[in-house]
Amino acid sequence: MARLSAGRALRALPPLLQPLPPRGPAASYGTSITSAKIHVNGVHLHYQQTGEGSHAVLLLPGMLGSGQTDFGPQLKSMNKQLFTIVAWDPRGYGQSIPPSRDFPPDFFERDAKDAVDLMQALKFKKFSLLGWSDGGITALIAAAKYPTLIHKLVVWGANTSVTQEDVRIYNGIRDVSKWSEKVKKPLEDMYGHKYFARTCEAWVDGISRFAEKSGGNICQELLPDIKCPTFIIHGEKDPLVPQAHAEYIHKHIKGSQLLLMPEGKHNLHLRFAEDFNRQVEDFLR
Repeated sequence: MARLSAGRALRALPPLLQPLPPRGPAASYGTSITSAKIHVNGVHLHYQQTGEGSHAVLLLPGMLGSGQTDFGPQLKSMNKQLFTIVAWDPRGYGQSIPPSRDFPPDFFERDAKDAVDLMQALKFKKFSLLGWSDGGITALIAAAKYPTLIHKLVVWGANTSVTQEDVRIYNGIRDVSKWSEKVKKPLEDMYGHKYFARTCEAWVDGISRFAEKSGGNICQELLPDIKCPTFIIHGEKDPLVPQAHAEYIHKHIKGSQLLLMPEGKHNLHLRFAEDFNRQVEDFLR
């Protein structure tokens, strides 16, 4: 594998959006990618949808992420005969604005409820979750709290606690003016510099607060409640999430699988999209 350059906030993919209807579920057939908003828990959540398979899959993005910026190769290339693929923008991210993004103590639980309620509003009775980074944390919480709705679970770049070393890493990305232009530009194009910079700082503050709790806990106690088949992927060169986090998740979810990608960094699903998609599709079948 070639080496890749990534960060917790790397989003460098071209837009895949078609014109946006005002709201309401969007039909999706063949290889087209549709885009719509639907009212869920008091906000209008934006999502993209593609494929016509019987197995529904929700893609959950990372910090400041959206379907458009985080999951281009998955929306484009995952098997659309086997899967119906939905990528959502959590409230305050992507095109799910308003509201502005905030980070109360329960923001991961709020995202988990929004994600599950979105899929139910779209009439999916049961579905699998693919969660990256913060979206992986959200997916873990959703799988634990709503077990009858979740078919299978895939997470990568996720953590269930925040250590002092993690806080040091997060503070290293607090100032977006120090980010590379390649990483920064897609987010500035989507949000404008002011919202992007302010939200990144607020995220660092919000997630760092978990380090003040006992054991830095985010959702460790929920892992034994996850009963669905679970696949954990970790890039061994991830500069933002130490491997110990992936190993902890694997150890505490009974029967889970752990795949280590030797050349993978944080955005392994983008840099090694073909390999990632194949591994995930094989697991979901």
